[in-house]
Amino acid sequence: MTQPPPERDDTDRAAADWHAMLAGDAPVRASRAADAAPPRPQAGATPTGATPTGATPTGATPTGATPTPSAAEGQPMTRREAREAEQRQAAEAEAAAVLAAAGPPADDAPLPFFDSIVAEPAAPEPARPSRAERRAVNSDPYEPEKPKRRGAWGCLIGLLVVVALGAVAFFFLQGPINAVIERFTPAADFEGSGTGEVVFMIHDGDGGSDIATNLVDEGVTASHDAFYDLLLEQSPEPEFHPGAYRLAEKMSAQAALDALQDPATKLENTFVIPEGTATVDALPYIAEGTGLPIEELQAAAAEPPASYGLPAEATNLEGFLFPATYTLDPGLDAHAVLQTLVDRQFEALDAAGVAPEDRWRTIVLAALIQREAGLRDDFYKVSRVFQNRLDPAKWETGLLESDATVAYGTGNTHLVTTTDEERANAANLYNTYLHPGLPIGPISNPGDLAIDAALHPADGPWLFFVTWNLDTGETIFSETVEQHDAAVEKWLAWMDEHPEYG
Repeated sequence: MTQPPPERDDTDRAAADWHAMLAGDAPVRASRAADAAPPRPQAGATPTGATPTGATPTGATPTGATPTPSAAEGQPMTRREAREAEQRQAAEAEAAAVLAAAGPPADDAPLPFFDSIVAEPAAPEPARPSRAERRAVNSDPYEPEKPKRRGAWGCLIGLLVVVALGAVAFFFLQGPINAVIERFTPAADFEGSGTGEVVFMIHDGDGGSDIATNLVDEGVTASHDAFYDLLLEQSPEPEFHPGAYRLAEKMSAQAALDALQDPATKLENTFVIPEGTATVDALPYIAEGTGLPIEELQAAAAEPPASYGLPAEATNLEGFLFPATYTLDPGLDAHAVLQTLVDRQFEALDAAGVAPEDRWRTIVLAALIQREAGLRDDFYKVSRVFQNRLDPAKWETGLLESDATVAYGTGNTHLVTTTDEERANAANLYNTYLHPGLPIGPISNPGDLAIDAALHPADGPWLFFVTWNLDTGETIFSETVEQHDAAVEKWLAWMDEHPEYG
């Protein structure tokens, strides 16, 4: 640790007065100890404790004797002190040279000029200072301490700061960067005219973006943008007509557009009912494919369910219009068309081994599974959750707590999300949050997979599930409320990022 030097009185170490020395009025200072002595008295007076002229002073060393170290010896000299010592040594050497040149003086001849010189013996040559003393002499105690070099820890901290700043910059710039990349990256697209056959439906009111989305969903094109961007480049703008079209899988956007504009690909008296479609939404599809007025189809659907051979519990056709692609003979009326779909559902139930007396319960459960499940393997797990909840030993309340049933009861057949108010509405007879057991009727038209899942549920202890990604259908199954709450939080976070799902 660096400490300031001791205070010094510079006036006590003033340079020697050479004129006084040569005149004999002042002696040459032999050591730093002499600097600290009191002032010499006036000529002729001998102060108390002083030594008369010509005598050997107490504590002094005669000429030629080994000098006694001064009081300051052992202390490191400053550069100024070293310089003054060198000057004193030079003066003493010069005086010695003068004496040598003059020769020995007479016994009685006074030598006032040299008395003062001889009276004070020459200061001994100082011992060679050590390395530490030389560093102390050459260093300036008032000079600021040099900054220390940064060590390995300093470099590591600096690197971590740079990495942290880079991570923050990447986080905030990721969105804009991705937008720029997507802007200049061509949309994914297939090549050629594709393979296989797909019956593609254009519904009344579909615009270019709707058609682009449906083409991707049906596996016809690779991406929405590939087809939609191609539409925007067309002049004049293409026209699309409702109905069924014969397309293929994995077609290029250009090949799909050409096929939809080709009258030869349009199928007459053909329509598609997707799995899980509610009857209210299926009737317009039938009208678009057959050319029958929607009003005639709605009137036929309102006829007594018994006229179609439905179970006694049925109050309408819901659940019994089998989802499939249909090409019907021209000239069929509305009732005959709907009867065709009902008969096809009976065929599916018979093929699955469902007895006529079990048709109603099977269709009600299968319709619920169809609306709630996403991925194929999840159909059987969803079936198990509902059947576990129907078991009083596993779920005392018997409440299925399905949002899909609540939404159906409100008329929102395209949604599976509900509000707190809707779930608290006991007037909604499809509200399985308040009414235990299966819903009072089917909520969709199920296909073969849902029927099979209703009959053969997977083995498992699950009591909860939530489809957290509605785009991919990914679902989390849970055994406890705590596990389910965590899954719901994940779903809510996804919904915040996808407001289009309402």
